[in-house]
Amino acid sequence: MSRNFLRAVIFDLGGTLMYERDSWYAVTAQGDEALTRYLIDQGLEINISTFPVEFRRRLGEYFAQREKDLLETTYTYVLIDLLKDKGYTNLPDDVIRKALDSLFSVTQTNWVLEDDTVSTLQKLEQDGYRMGLISNAGDDKDVHQLISRFGIASYFDFILTSAACSYRKPHPRIFEMAIANWYFLPSETVMVGDNLDADIRGAKGAGLYGVWISRRAGSSNEDQPRVRPDATVSTLAELPALLDRLQV
Repeated sequence: MSRNFLRAVIFDLGGTLMYERDSWYAVTAQGDEALTRYLIDQGLEINISTFPVEFRRRLGEYFAQREKDLLETTYTYVLIDLLKDKGYTNLPDDVIRKALDSLFSVTQTNWVLEDDTVSTLQKLEQDGYRMGLISNAGDDKDVHQLISRFGIASYFDFILTSAACSYRKPHPRIFEMAIANWYFLPSETVMVGDNLDADIRGAKGAGLYGVWISRRAGSSNEDQPRVRPDATVSTLAELPALLDRLQV
């Protein structure tokens, strides 16, 4: 297909630039317990055994809904909502935040940066591409902390999360908001991600060129047989050469 000159690359985060070290079940259980222990230390009378289960169940209920309407429900909202049911209203913002920080301090250790992430970002920067990042995530601070910890924040002109803007990929609005950071056309922008629905269908629906990275593609992609990426790579290291070939 005929393309305009490609100027920018937007990356997904989880499954694209980083991957999961271990299964999430044990990790989230440890994180939920850390969150609960922090709240107990603040004087809340909640059960160390049952509250983590209730919190994760409540998250699951809201997360099921967000997949339908593509509007983000944040961890902050869910935690406040559950604590209200326990009779705790108007808790200080810093208590809620530090409770969530206790959770994410555990879950962040399960993310590992791909070996070819930094070298690929360096090459694209050298080649003159502008770069941004879009992540479907229930907590904005968590994503920024991960990016900072991995030392890759400087490569991106923006880091846009669904928690910050309310819209989840594949909703076109989150892509429009991302591109608004530049004076580029959608057709001058490439989206790179591992999820055929959220990343590729969403990008193509917004007029971007969709590049699917397949190495971490999970079972959820099996339900998207009609989604056809504009191009496919198995590793990030293949991306600079692909973009060279796509230039017109």
